[in-house]
Amino acid sequence: MSNVAAVQMISSPDVADNIATARRLIAQAAAGGASLVLLPEYWAIMGLSDTDKLAHAEPLGQGPIQDFMAGMAREHGIWLIGGTLPLASDHEGKVINTTLIYNPQGEHVGRYDKIHLFGFTKGTESYDESKTIVPGRAVGTFDAPFGKVGLSVCYDLRFPELYRAMGAVALIVVPAAFTYTTGHAHWEVLLRARAIENQCYVLAAAQGGLHLNGRRTWGHSMLIDPWGGIKAVLAEGEGVVQGTLDLAYIDSVRESLPALRHRTM
Repeated sequence: MSNVAAVQMISSPDVADNIATARRLIAQAAAGGASLVLLPEYWAIMGLSDTDKLAHAEPLGQGPIQDFMAGMAREHGIWLIGGTLPLASDHEGKVINTTLIYNPQGEHVGRYDKIHLFGFTKGTESYDESKTIVPGRAVGTFDAPFGKVGLSVCYDLRFPELYRAMGAVALIVVPAAFTYTTGHAHWEVLLRARAIENQCYVLAAAQGGLHLNGRRTWGHSMLIDPWGGIKAVLAEGEGVVQGTLDLAYIDSVRESLPALRHRTM
């Protein structure tokens, strides 16, 4: 079995403060035995406006946010999936919302750029990530010691075809900043559906509370098993969700209900 953890935060516009919070919570997860730790989307900065993140965009391979993540992975000897950070793009006024993966030696070993960009309007609540983010194009996975991990971010959760394109995985990760409105309605049911239909574990790390910019995020970071059972959850506030992956249980679910082998499309 492998122990995994999701970090839940209420990120602010202050990158240094967010790094300090992430440092404390990653250490807590590692002390609890986690060999893989997942940070939430936008963990490093949740600006007062959507354009605030542009000033903190880093070129791939350099910058304080990336240096911090590499250092944490190396210091604690863990696989660290860095939620998302703003990477510099070739498009003026836009960044790439990117997940970077670090191995226990602190080496950057994988990347996923968020493909589906969130857009939502209801009453006075409105979001349009396409104004400041360049969408990714490629499906992302990497091989951890316990098996293949599928990478996705927040709004990707609504597009099951992305997860099918990953192939058979042991774990799907979902760093997110779901709004309170959409999270209350859809977060849990979508996460459980992705676990059930792909017969794998799902680890979701969320933003969870009221941010300085007035945005309220849903939280409810959780670990879900291949049968759709919730193994651990944190409703709101900062903290860590932790649990174990049982590879034999994945095999037993897939053997007793061979839905993945029954696919015809």
